Amino acid sequence: MRARARAPAPARALCARAASARHASASSRARTRAAAGRACDRVSISHQSGRCAVTRATRRREGDAALGARAAHRERARASTKTRASANGSEAKPLDHWLEKLRTKGETAAQVLMLLMLFGCWYGFNIVFNIYNKQILKTFPYPVTVTLIELGVGSALIAAMWASGAKKPPQVSMAMLKPIAPLAVIHAVGNLLTNVSLGKVAVSFTHTIKASEPFFSVLLSALFLGDVPSLAVMAALLPVVGGVALASMTEVSFCWAGFLAALGSNITFQSRNVLSKKMMGMSVIKGAIDNINLFSVITMLSCLVALPVAIGVEGVRFTPAAIAATGANVAELSKSLLVAGFCFQMYQQISYMILSRVSPVTHSVGNCMKRVTVIVVTLIYFKNPVSPLNMAGTAMALTGVFLYSRAKRAEGDKKKQASAAAAGIKASSGDSAYNDVFRRTTGLSNIE
Repeated sequence: MRARARAPAPARALCARAASARHASASSRARTRAAAGRACDRVSISHQSGRCAVTRATRRREGDAALGARAAHRERARASTKTRASANGSEAKPLDHWLEKLRTKGETAAQVLMLLMLFGCWYGFNIVFNIYNKQILKTFPYPVTVTLIELGVGSALIAAMWASGAKKPPQVSMAMLKPIAPLAVIHAVGNLLTNVSLGKVAVSFTHTIKASEPFFSVLLSALFLGDVPSLAVMAALLPVVGGVALASMTEVSFCWAGFLAALGSNITFQSRNVLSKKMMGMSVIKGAIDNINLFSVITMLSCLVALPVAIGVEGVRFTPAAIAATGANVAELSKSLLVAGFCFQMYQQISYMILSRVSPVTHSVGNCMKRVTVIVVTLIYFKNPVSPLNMAGTAMALTGVFLYSRAKRAEGDKKKQASAAAAGIKASSGDSAYNDVFRRTTGLSNIE
C-alpha cells in the first residue's frame, strides 16, 4: 500500500490555525448566545418586575383614594354634626342628643303635670264653692245679696291682682265697654239664677239640670245664628234631655222654682255665648284685651249691675241686725262668704287658664267630668237621698254631654277641612268650630 503523502509543514500550520479559528468562533458564538439568553432573561425579569411595580403602584393609588374618600366622608359627617349642633345652640358632644331628648321629655312632663294641677284646682275650688254656697243659702236665704257679695269679693281680688302687678290692667275705653256691658248683665243674671237654684234644691240636682246646657246652645244657635246641627249632635242631645227628665221625676228635693232657675241659668249663659259670637268680629275688642282681663272686667261690671238689683229686690240685708234676724252668726257667715267668693273667682280664672292650654272640646269634656265630680262629692257630703232611677238619669245626662262634645268636635273638624280644602290649606284636627277670637270674647267656662 502506497503511503499517504504528508502535507508540507506550512500547509499543516494553516490548517491548524483554521481549525483553531473555527473552534474559537464556535466558542464565541456559544458565549454570545449564552450572553444573549442571559440578557433576555434579565429583560424578562425586569419586565415582570416592572409590571409588578406598576400593579403595586396602582393598588397603592387606589387604596389612597379609598382612604381619602373615607376621610372626606368623616369630615362631612363631622361638619354636618357641628352644623346641627350650632343650629341648636350647643356643641356637638356625644351626650348632647340624649340630653336634649331628656330635656324635651322633662318639659313635656312638666307641662302635663301643670295641666293636671290646674284641673285639680279647678275641680277643687268648684266643689268648695258649691258646698259653701249651699250652706250659706240655707242660713241666709237672700240669693241676690249673696251673688253681689261673691262678685264683690272677686272684684277685690281682681283689683289686688292689677295693683300688685301680677297682671297688667287692660286699657278699657268706652267703645269697648259698650259690647262688654251686655255680657256683664247676662253674667250677673246667670250667676243669680244659679244661686236661686242652689238655695231651693240639692246641689247635685242643680248640676244635673245645668248639664242640659248643650241643648240650649244648639237651640239658640239655630234660632239666632242659623247654625243647623248635624244628626250626630242631635242624637247626642237625646240622652241629655232624657237623663235630665228622668232625674227630675225621681228627685227627692224637686222644686219648680229651683228647676226653672237652673234652666234659666242655662238659657242665660248660652245666650251670652251666642251674643259673644255675634260680637266677635268687632274691631274694638278683637286683640285689644286677653281672656283673663276680659273676665275680670265682666266680673267688676257684673258687681255694679247686681248692686241696685240686690237693694231693689231684697233690700240691705248684709247688716248685723238683718243677719241676726236669720239666726246666722255674723262672723261665720262673713267667713263663709269670703271663702265662697274667693273660690268662685279662682275656679273661673283657672277655667280660663286651662282653656288657653287645651282645645275648647277638651275643656268641655273636662267641664263634664267636673260636674260628675261635684255631683258625687256633694251627694256624699250632704248625704242626700238618691234613688237608682235618679242616679241613672244623672249618668245618662252626663253621658249625653260627653257624646255631644265628641260630636261637636267631629262637626268642627269637617267644617274646618271643608273650608281649608276650598282655600287650599291643610286643616289641623282637634280644634273647635269656634275660633280663637270667639274663645277670647266668649264668657266663662262652658264654651262648646
